[in-house]
Amino acid sequence: MTHAPEPKEHPVKSIPFVTRVGGWQRAAVAVALFAFLSPSLAHAQGDGARFHWKGLSGTNVVPVLYTTVSGNTNPLDPSHTVVANGSFDATLALAGYAKLFDISGRAASVAFLVPMGTLTGDIVAEGRTVTETAGGFGDPMAQFGLTVFGPKAMKTIPDVLRYEPKLSIDVIGSLSVPLGEYHNNQTLNVGQNRFYGRVGAAVVWQIGSWAPERRTTIEFVPAVWFFSDNTDFVGKTMSTEPMVQLEGHVTRNFGKNLWGAFDAVWYTGGKATIDGVAGEKLSNLGAGFTLGYQLNDNTQLTFGYGSTLNDANPTDLRLNQFRVTLTYGWHSLVEGMKRLEGGK
Repeated sequence: MTHAPEPKEHPVKSIPFVTRVGGWQRAAVAVALFAFLSPSLAHAQGDGARFHWKGLSGTNVVPVLYTTVSGNTNPLDPSHTVVANGSFDATLALAGYAKLFDISGRAASVAFLVPMGTLTGDIVAEGRTVTETAGGFGDPMAQFGLTVFGPKAMKTIPDVLRYEPKLSIDVIGSLSVPLGEYHNNQTLNVGQNRFYGRVGAAVVWQIGSWAPERRTTIEFVPAVWFFSDNTDFVGKTMSTEPMVQLEGHVTRNFGKNLWGAFDAVWYTGGKATIDGVAGEKLSNLGAGFTLGYQLNDNTQLTFGYGSTLNDANPTDLRLNQFRVTLTYGWHSLVEGMKRLEGGK
């Protein structure tokens, strides 16, 4: 008996799938490059909206941030030590590198960030106004995040297209090391001459559809900041109690490439003591907004403004911040997809 030859099996390749990606699918893949945006080491409004979104494992991100800050505290001091009747202005930039990866199938991220810039401050003491200036590189910071509840890490393009966060919770941690420029004969410095960092959580809650043009999220980031002592603060020792920070955002897409957010942040604690003389603890609320626009598949531009609200008294924290962030992201899978599309 003669048997007809069996049809040959053709292995499933990724090329046909990749070349079919388009429209909202293309937008979804491109957005996955920007799940990890740059935080502001000026700390005026926390990490920022959509900072803790998840991305495609293996994505590389380079953020560059420019910000101007004014108020009554050194904007590079995360403890926000208030100088009553003081006035400070800063022009700062931040550059860094971030990597997204997975640990046992869970999304993770690590980032290294360095601030730089110039500070000017006027301090009124005993009827005299003293002006100080500082500039150079600030203290570098390392940050880490790991999803402990929610969707698993996105490892492939199909994972990105199927992804919906619903509710995700990350544990986060930051550590800054005292390597920035510091002068012990003045109170205003770019470097802080002490270790500081935080531990906390990041909650992202999806509301409604996850289609790129209709995405809406509610985000919460509760965290506690810890500070080591500065043992050479103009010849004195400054110690700072832990500070609690609660950051929140409501974000919404207005199209595939444009999104906005309402931002809020609350601080409490962080009382500073200098050679036994205690200051006031913080209890301050800030609000702001963010607008983001995706220029192309690899580049996103964001604008943000934030300001403290309950800042009428001289001892209240007062901060106003404007920032612009340019973020460039890339991934070998996505770049390969683009090359295949270009060769059609």
